[in-house]
Amino acid sequence: MASQANASEKFKYRTAPSATDAFEGWLKDHGKELPVHTHPRDVSRSDIYVEDRWQPIFAEMRATEPVNKVTGTPYGDFWNVTTVKAIQHVEALPELYSSSWDKGGITIGEPPKDVTPEELQERRLPMFIAMDRPEHTGQRRTVAPAFTPAEIDYLATEVRMRTATVLDSLPYGEEFDWVEKVSIELTTGMLAILFGFPWEDRHLLTFWSDWAGDVELGLARELQDVRWEIFGEMAQYFQSLWMDRMGKPPSRDLISIMVHSAAMNQMSPQEFMGNLILLIVGGNDTTRNTMSGIVHALHTFPDQRAVFESDPSVIPNAVQECIRFQTPLAHMRRTATADADLFGHQIKAGDKLVLWYISANRDEEVFTDPDKIDLRRPNARRNLAFGYGIHRCVGARLAELQLKILMEEMHARRMRVNITGKVERVRANFVHGFRHMDVTLEKF
Repeated sequence: MASQANASEKFKYRTAPSATDAFEGWLKDHGKELPVHTHPRDVSRSDIYVEDRWQPIFAEMRATEPVNKVTGTPYGDFWNVTTVKAIQHVEALPELYSSSWDKGGITIGEPPKDVTPEELQERRLPMFIAMDRPEHTGQRRTVAPAFTPAEIDYLATEVRMRTATVLDSLPYGEEFDWVEKVSIELTTGMLAILFGFPWEDRHLLTFWSDWAGDVELGLARELQDVRWEIFGEMAQYFQSLWMDRMGKPPSRDLISIMVHSAAMNQMSPQEFMGNLILLIVGGNDTTRNTMSGIVHALHTFPDQRAVFESDPSVIPNAVQECIRFQTPLAHMRRTATADADLFGHQIKAGDKLVLWYISANRDEEVFTDPDKIDLRRPNARRNLAFGYGIHRCVGARLAELQLKILMEEMHARRMRVNITGKVERVRANFVHGFRHMDVTLEKF
């Protein structure tokens, strides 16, 4: 299904360093220059996620002050919004609490203070998740047909075939990195199919996704120019695909859908780049990190692994529970467009609100014993990992399909995945997942 046209013939695209390697290298030389997080409720600090110790901080906030303001952080002042009720309230009022890129966008990060107004304008990345109505509506409707139930059914056969091929290639009794061999391989291949992207270059999608989704790179001023150079290469690659699809009849892939859409075929270069980043990060990091999260959860909770192994009928609900437990994107940001009262807190126009999905999915008022996996949890689908309201993830059904098929194919092979070596988490406050996970397979 993926196009075989090679867009890289006339231009060399970098594939290194990875965003992780670049940032870790910067930290070694400049770590002492990082701003200090001093507020006890400043959960923008990435160390609590890479060390997996964020849970009690959010639990304290949910119990005592579910909506609270922190000041003086490296990302400025912001409101923490930590429960299901509060997040749904904010997301249900998109005119009052804006997602728009020109008011701050959807992540906690802010542009470097020394960027000129001209550079700032050039580096704005409008994307439909970071737009308000009516612009959001038209662009979302354009890509939505790629994720209808009928289209998901159409993709299911290929997803299953590719999943089976990847799982059948794995060694038993020999340690390997699940993130690299399974999670990245499956999600990168799915993105290539969705975009009609040249198969031989598909790993560029992972490389670009990591550079795009790492909010912490904004703290490393020296890496900002590198990041934008990489975005420029990505845009150039996709521009060649765009030109290719313009001369062809409409097809199922996302580039063709955009090319032949009145709502998107006149996008500015920045808007084109922004929507590419949205679709790449949305289709890659979220599914990839939940594929790793499933393995980690089943290993961590052996009683629930026994449920999975003995009763495959739990798989559809287990997918929802694993998505809840992992929460592959930790937060989304909104900006108040007017003064408002939020459950007794006085929000001012221009205030930044950070909706911590990672906290809401552990909300004790909604989920019983939320720090444990329960594959039969009756309300697992109430998780907010895909957002809520008009900005709920347009590709949620496809992500759920990929995860369901992965668990089904693992069960069909009686595949038990044991974590036997190093586990490395993402050092980030936005993408919540795993960089590395050493595992060994056995049969159950």
